[in-house]
Amino acid sequence: MKPIIYKRVDTIFIHVSNLKESVRWYSKLFGIEFQESDYRGPIYTIDMGPGRPGLTLDNHCFDEEYKFMPSNQPLFNVSTDDINAAYELVQEMGAEIVSEIETFPDLADFTFKDPDGNIIMICSCFT
Repeated sequence: MKPIIYKRVDTIFIHVSNLKESVRWYSKLFGIEFQESDYRGPIYTIDMGPGRPGLTLDNHCFDEEYKFMPSNQPLFNVSTDDINAAYELVQEMGAEIVSEIETFPDLADFTFKDPDGNIIMICSCFT
């Protein structure tokens, strides 16, 4: 039987208060060159690579009833091969660190807040 709903995630929504500044901030986080001409709104999806879900930034500018509430738990995690360099980059960007680097036998991670207070995790897996 063919499934009606597919077992995949196509995009992850990140709710933001200032779309243009969030696009700029996430572009810097991921080392993507931000071009004013690329920004159109009212949402903006960052391509995370083939077979990966996109990150869609959404400021709900057309929803008068929407009340922004940042997540108090990590929304998602992204990967790095160098957890220390990632930590330094996030600090240089002025992000609030929520949890310091924790190292386990098979991974290391830390969490921080984006400009809207959403919590994000960065992980480095050891294989």
